Amino acid sequence: MPMNALASLLAARPKRALVAVLLFVLVAGVFGGPVAGSLRDSGGFTAEDSNSARAIDRVEAATGLEAAPGVILVTDSADAPGVRADLAAVEGVAAVVTGPPSRDGTATYVAATLRADADEDAVIEGAEAIADRVDADLGGPVIADMQIGESVTGDLGRAELLAFPVLLLLSLVFFRGRAAVLPLVIGMTTVLGTFLVLSGVNQFYGLSIFALNLVIGLGLGLAIDYTLFLVTRFREELARTDDVSAAVRVTLETAGRTVVYSAVTVAVSLMTLTLFPLNFLQSMGIAGAVVVLVAGAASLVIAPALFALWGRKLLVKPRRAGKGNWYRLAHGVMRRPGLVAGVTALVMLVAAAPALRAEWSPVDSSVIPKGQSARTAADRLQDEFPGQDAEPVTVVVGAPRSEAAAVRGFADELGALPGAQAVAKPVSLDESTWSIAVTPAGDPAGEQARLVVTKARERGAPGEVLVAGAAADFVDQQDAIGSRLLPAAALLAVLIFGVLWLMTGSILLPLKAILMNVLTVAASLGALTLVFQDGRFADLLGYTPNGGVEPTDFLVAAALIFALSTDYGVFLLGRIKEARDGTISEREAVAVGLERTGAVVTAAAILLAVAIGAFITSSISFIQQIGVATAVGVLLDAFIVRALLVPSLMALLGKWNWWSPKPLARLHERIGLDEAPAVR
Repeated sequence: MPMNALASLLAARPKRALVAVLLFVLVAGVFGGPVAGSLRDSGGFTAEDSNSARAIDRVEAATGLEAAPGVILVTDSADAPGVRADLAAVEGVAAVVTGPPSRDGTATYVAATLRADADEDAVIEGAEAIADRVDADLGGPVIADMQIGESVTGDLGRAELLAFPVLLLLSLVFFRGRAAVLPLVIGMTTVLGTFLVLSGVNQFYGLSIFALNLVIGLGLGLAIDYTLFLVTRFREELARTDDVSAAVRVTLETAGRTVVYSAVTVAVSLMTLTLFPLNFLQSMGIAGAVVVLVAGAASLVIAPALFALWGRKLLVKPRRAGKGNWYRLAHGVMRRPGLVAGVTALVMLVAAAPALRAEWSPVDSSVIPKGQSARTAADRLQDEFPGQDAEPVTVVVGAPRSEAAAVRGFADELGALPGAQAVAKPVSLDESTWSIAVTPAGDPAGEQARLVVTKARERGAPGEVLVAGAAADFVDQQDAIGSRLLPAAALLAVLIFGVLWLMTGSILLPLKAILMNVLTVAASLGALTLVFQDGRFADLLGYTPNGGVEPTDFLVAAALIFALSTDYGVFLLGRIKEARDGTISEREAVAVGLERTGAVVTAAAILLAVAIGAFITSSISFIQQIGVATAVGVLLDAFIVRALLVPSLMALLGKWNWWSPKPLARLHERIGLDEAPAVR
């Protein structure tokens, strides 16, 4: 629907539009609200068709059992026989083994392997009853996944309780008056509407429960951003005319069109995450794209309807263009553009410098929240049972039993691999499947273990070689990311270039924006390196350092930062172009554009940083990483890039900012997507 038609409809029938929105929110709450209970709470960090996933599938097909113990109880040695018997009697448990005694001989552990088709909920219920009876620490992958899922749901509630009062207070400061109600209404509509859409998507593609964090943070953040853009423009127009309907129409034709550009840009940028064959990234991409589009739609319906209903009650004393602090800042920057550009670029490079030593780390037991029994059990296995917490590298060989001698010879070769500490005898799982357990030196997913995985796959064997285990999962994750990284980055760059070219007609401004976005993303990675890799603020944030940065988190944050930086860039450049088209000088256009957008973009960045920064309160460390990286990125973009680097570089380039080859310039004129009327 064209913006003028939408504006006319909403201005004529605002109450009907708001009643329709209310009915939608009620339906969304009823049918979308329970979505958290149906999302996947395990896996998603390796590709489903990877070598390690196929290894697990082959073991389960050959044995009918899961490839590794799923439930572990750490208990007193005296209780072990009874615990073992009770655990073996739980429906779905196929085999139970008792481990060696602890260092001091007072404890041991009992590990249960589940049937491949077991009802995990029933197993968890039975295991919890046993653990409660004997006061054992209950852990293992099945328990850890369940407790992480519960933690995510609890974290969402806590983040909302912490973020909402702060957002409300900041909204009162930035929006002033009754307009402060708008972002929270639109935010609630956005979140519940997204839950409704994701409930439908989840019927066809199992989404990760971690995507809910992105829905809450991004939904609230963008609802506030878009509302702020619309309210600011509506007040400008209302100050010029007594006709509320005309002010609504101009607002949608200008700021409303910017919101459309932004929503499409951010949504498609996040959809690039679906190019990676990992459920975690695909879920984040799908959920992120949906919440952005719903936020855009909600803001373009609710805000104009309330504008029409409240009219001049939303008007506040306007700031005169050309007289404010942002105008003076812009001219101050442009008096010494080379110096400012050099200093701010140096600041960004210093912030990004730690990224040069970033190390990627896998998702391991350290991500389980402290205080959960699965975390306690994992820590006790590591501390009290030396060597028993080490997950072996499981090499699966597809060969008939007649090749037993060749398989044993292959096992001997595995024992000679660098990084291999011990190799168990090959075990025949069925007529055509063998399993060989290789104990790596050092960390189960560390460098030595990953070397064993790589070398084992390269070795000649009497049949197909598949490798499973923590190290294999991490190797396959890195391969999956590496194979799609360049196409995804290229698509993201092309998208951003295209949007900014449509907005400005220039090819230099998009290229400059992409380079600045890369610098901002690098700075956010630098922050992750300083905090999480180096283990800073671990007690304050409540996480356990594991010596690196989780790579999928960084990809999510990078896509968000790229998209949001472009979002703010579109808003700024649109107003600069509007002023320039009004026949004022290049530098004056930059100053007027920054005056009109500086406060709005800065406020939007602060509000978004609070909304997504609430991730920092999560008890899951890799969710915290997304919050830290995104908050740092958007704040750097608003306070350094948009406020200092953009105006200084535009002053240096002068009229070349808007240069484009003649064929592209003619094409842009033919497309005719002018953003707004000339500045008045």
